[in-house]
Amino acid sequence: MTDHTDTPTAPLARDEVTADSPFTLPGFFAALADGDLFAAVCEDCGKRLIPPRPACYACGGRNLHAEPQPNTGTVVSYTEVRTPPSALADRAPYTVAVVELDSGARLTGRVTVPYADAAIDMSVRLVARPPDADEREMALSYEAEWPIHEFEPV
Repeated sequence: MTDHTDTPTAPLARDEVTADSPFTLPGFFAALADGDLFAAVCEDCGKRLIPPRPACYACGGRNLHAEPQPNTGTVVSYTEVRTPPSALADRAPYTVAVVELDSGARLTGRVTVPYADAAIDMSVRLVARPPDADEREMALSYEAEWPIHEFEPV
């Protein structure tokens, strides 16, 4: 795995932002492709932000650092997508959930079980995989190779 913590604190100036920084979407997805999940942790209010960003959306603070996150958590909310984007029509219906990771951070993603099998407090594990052709079709050009994250029951 790549060491994605070379820039452990959020960039404060525009020229400090690089594509491989864990505080950018390309950097976040590069780390995820390597099996690493990161959050920005605000040192002012303690909020964990996934994907990481250079400013806290809870308090506006800029004193953040990147921190590895666990890939396990529990479902706190879920729904069934019956009318997806046209590129994903063959996948419908599918389940999407908000998962609270064991660190307290929350992340939304698809769940690999049918809606009827999902449940609040269900234990899940985050997995990342390469995008399939239909997922690439709906992605913007720079997102086409970003990994897809999903939650599997534990």
